[in-house]
Amino acid sequence: MLEVEFAALLLKCQEEKCETRTLEVKSARKGCPEKLYDTFSSFSNQEDGGTILFGVDEQAGFQKVGVYDAHDLQKKLMEVGESMTPVVRPVLSVYEEDGLTFVAAEIPPVDIAERPCFKTAKGRLKGSYVRVGDADKPMTEYEIYSYEAYRKKSRDDIRPVEEAALSSLDPARLEQYIQRRKLDLPNFAAFPLPQLYELTGILREGKPTLSAFLLFCPYPQAYFPQLSIIAARVPGREMGELGTGGQRFTDSQRLEGSLPEMLNDAMGFLQKNMRTSIHIDPQTGKREDRTEYPADALREVILNALVHRDYSAHTENMPIQVTMFSDRIEVRNPGGLYGRLTVDQLGKVQPDTRNPFLVTAMEALGETENRYSGIPRIRRAMQEADLPEPVFQDNRGEFMVCLYNRFEENVPAERPDDPKGILAFCETPRNRQEIANFLGVSSVSYGMKKYIEPLVQSGQILLSIPDRPKSPEQTYRTAYIPDSHD
Repeated sequence: MLEVEFAALLLKCQEEKCETRTLEVKSARKGCPEKLYDTFSSFSNQEDGGTILFGVDEQAGFQKVGVYDAHDLQKKLMEVGESMTPVVRPVLSVYEEDGLTFVAAEIPPVDIAERPCFKTAKGRLKGSYVRVGDADKPMTEYEIYSYEAYRKKSRDDIRPVEEAALSSLDPARLEQYIQRRKLDLPNFAAFPLPQLYELTGILREGKPTLSAFLLFCPYPQAYFPQLSIIAARVPGREMGELGTGGQRFTDSQRLEGSLPEMLNDAMGFLQKNMRTSIHIDPQTGKREDRTEYPADALREVILNALVHRDYSAHTENMPIQVTMFSDRIEVRNPGGLYGRLTVDQLGKVQPDTRNPFLVTAMEALGETENRYSGIPRIRRAMQEADLPEPVFQDNRGEFMVCLYNRFEENVPAERPDDPKGILAFCETPRNRQEIANFLGVSSVSYGMKKYIEPLVQSGQILLSIPDRPKSPEQTYRTAYIPDSHD
């Protein structure tokens, strides 16, 4: 570290008076701090490493106090680095200011293939740390496993399901898949069926693989109850807000079945619960109904969650969560980004694939292209719909995608009155005749035009089939519309 950089670091520390994800301060005025391995570990286990600044007392308001002996401190810091696995080689710098001596230890990141970096004497499970904000936290067992899984190229998507047999799979679905693979790969036709099952990842050690179960079993959740999707519509911007009838959720479902079935059911849930806003073209006067989110962006988000989630034994009891708030949709799946991929690289570089068999199988089934176009399509679809950029977050053991809407901006400040209590009545979906009976009117069309259409136009009532408003199967359900002061 150059002297000018060291001086700038000290000044910044004095001004901001706080530690950060990449900066830790230690006093070291009376001797070398006893516990340093946790920070060595956490800085080594993140992409940009970190710096430990010695000679600043956090407890005294980040006062500059200097170190006891720069030579001895540097020697002990090298010893700490030697006590780590893999060995950490800190880059040490010494700086003098106002008669005080300061030492900086820049901790470089360890290559992902060698992580986690841990204190050798404590072992991998107890000696591995991760930086969370300005604190060093012990790694979870899953975080440690995720590094080892990448290093060893573990194939959790084709791990055998020991308690199952080939008869657990739907023979018609399986036959259809094998025929598709034979068409794609003509040389496969020459192999006997048992060998084809092994080559395509359907069987391992004579047992069906997890991916085969998720694709071809009529009900995979009989063996893996939590490999499902929990979908909910929340009546507000935060979990815990209540709707007009005191309900915590306006809709909530557990979606089960094979991966293609869960994908289709998730899209059905989202389309059913999406609100529709009305836009009038000022030039033509033509009316256009717009849903909260573009359907192709939603499909890509759900598909990515299903095929790229972690399917290891560590996460098999964790479902995918799809939560619709009034201003956004959050999709959370177990397992952070895999391998070397970082959030800022999403859609820009070819990533490592966590579940290669599963991705290839979904491509053969026509559910995905497997051309790394999903993230760019999500971004483009949101842009074309004039919606905010999607937000991607790689959290500890979880990946989250957040799509924001602008529906609340389009809600009129003044909404139609509801003297008949239709909103409360339609908290359960109702058809036209049920609404007419509730209103006590003989003419269904009159009741719809006078009472329902204004509520639909204001977004307070949702259509179950928004693209076919006159469908005889149409039902109407109350939507949560935020108050004007939200």
